[in-house]
Amino acid sequence: MNPPPADFIPFNRSSLQGRELEYIFQTITIGQIAGDQTFSRKCHQLLESTLGVKKALVTTSCTHALEMSAILLGIEAGDEVIVPSFTFVSTPNAFVMRGAKPVFCDVRSDTLNLDESKLEALITPRTKAIVPVHYAGVACEMDAILAIAAKHGVPVVEDNAHGLFGKYKGRWLGTLGCMATQSFHETKNITCGEGGALLINDSKYAERAEIIREKGTNRARFFRGQVDKYSWVDVGSSYVMSDVLAAFLYAQLDVWQVIQKRRQQLWERYQAELADWCVANGIRQPVVPEHCEQAWHMYYLLLPSLEKRQALIAHLKARNIYAVFHYLPLHLSEYGSRFGGRPGDCPVTEDLSDRLLRLPFFNSMTDAQQSEVIAAVKAFA
Repeated sequence: MNPPPADFIPFNRSSLQGRELEYIFQTITIGQIAGDQTFSRKCHQLLESTLGVKKALVTTSCTHALEMSAILLGIEAGDEVIVPSFTFVSTPNAFVMRGAKPVFCDVRSDTLNLDESKLEALITPRTKAIVPVHYAGVACEMDAILAIAAKHGVPVVEDNAHGLFGKYKGRWLGTLGCMATQSFHETKNITCGEGGALLINDSKYAERAEIIREKGTNRARFFRGQVDKYSWVDVGSSYVMSDVLAAFLYAQLDVWQVIQKRRQQLWERYQAELADWCVANGIRQPVVPEHCEQAWHMYYLLLPSLEKRQALIAHLKARNIYAVFHYLPLHLSEYGSRFGGRPGDCPVTEDLSDRLLRLPFFNSMTDAQQSEVIAAVKAFA
């Protein structure tokens, strides 16, 4: 495969933000390359103190954090879990692996988040969890979702892969449900390449979460001196992040405000400089409700049609700019259709997924690169 041209602008690019290499060298030098050592603990403490959660545990991925939540909630065959159709496959897959049936909910046409007005009609006696996704780091309408969930006695797990350091009515995303999951994949604001975290807001899950994450053993209690040996006490798997990755992650978490400020600048420039062009061409920009403080995770446009979306992608690619679409409706996917998904079940999802385009957006993006993207977009008609 030929390398991209020197002036190629990618959709995403990982970058060093501070002391990543120093911390990695430190953890290797002191012989801590397995998990739950110095830098893992630093990540836990930073997340807990900043967000005010009962327990934070870094994991090998957000997918694995979701799998842990399914185990913690006792999900089993015959259960149902409500998820948006417009999300990554990990959201339902973590529960499907426990035998549950995903029940796909349509999304709102403004924020592209789970449509709370359609939620209650999907709840049955078999519903064991509701998993809203804060799309693009903009909060779902959590007051309504939590009220409906409480009425029916159903726990809420926030899939907060996009939303770390975003807020809903002044409260951190990830602190509203009984637990939440985070992603530190290379496409996220804060990354270690591959990684995630489980945030525990209900303390009754905290001790078992440690056990599940440590292959079903009470190893964490052993290292705290609470037991004189550890053994197999529950189901579990190997969900512990290497401290080499945790060192990289902690360096980024340590400067999270700097990262967020730069992403805010990039997002707001796109929003301002493309506004008139969008109006003139019937293109919709992202919607952020006043009561939401977004996480500045991505910048997308909604084109008038699939044909226009594909044409703009090709137009940008011809100028060495890589823009991409996003999720396809899960209820219409090859596997999702096994659970009864049919065309027309989630009409908003089916429409918006055809028209959404994400522009290049990454921490190290320069003003000159963004100027080039904006000029290329405006040249499209």
